[in-house]
Amino acid sequence: MPRQARATQTVASIVEAAAQILEKGGLAAFTTNAVAERAGVSIGTLYQYFGDKNALVMALARREMEAALADVARALQGEVDPSVKGRIRAMVRTIVHAFRGRQRARKAVIQAILSQDGGISLMAPVASFIARTGETVGRFPNSLLGPLTREQVFVVSRSLMGVVRAAVLEEQPFLASRDFEDEIVRLIVAYLDAIRADPDQRRTIA
Repeated sequence: MPRQARATQTVASIVEAAAQILEKGGLAAFTTNAVAERAGVSIGTLYQYFGDKNALVMALARREMEAALADVARALQGEVDPSVKGRIRAMVRTIVHAFRGRQRARKAVIQAILSQDGGISLMAPVASFIARTGETVGRFPNSLLGPLTREQVFVVSRSLMGVVRAAVLEEQPFLASRDFEDEIVRLIVAYLDAIRADPDQRRTIA
């Protein structure tokens, strides 16, 4: 167990060092040697856990996505504002502020993932999360996300992540602004309202 704990800590240190390197210098500065030096480990130790820098980027992406989705899950419970709009706003705010404010690191991760698989690795966990959330959050009078059809899950997840991704990649100055948040909330609320208003779709909404 102590050995496992040390290994877990080493991996965490390497992934955090990768985030710091990406935030400071972007992909141009991102090398396994730089990450190993920042993490305080040998390059051999780094390669024990990560085959190359692409694997390291994917590990960072998974860490940040898991943390963001955990925060989104809490937001969707409506502890602050239980209304549909309130929960959607909390979800949007969490996604927009993912990576703990490290906008340059997030841009670098998105760029790297897009070059590998076109963004599927980034979108798939969000779509899966929305589908699961529909089973737990949508079953009461003030329903939110579901249950949704697979097509509706696709549209919601790609609409949210696509807009945020574009703002990150384009380094839009309004990324963290309330106005930008308002527009994303408007987009998602309008779509969900349209589903509820469509008689052919009512059977899919709790």
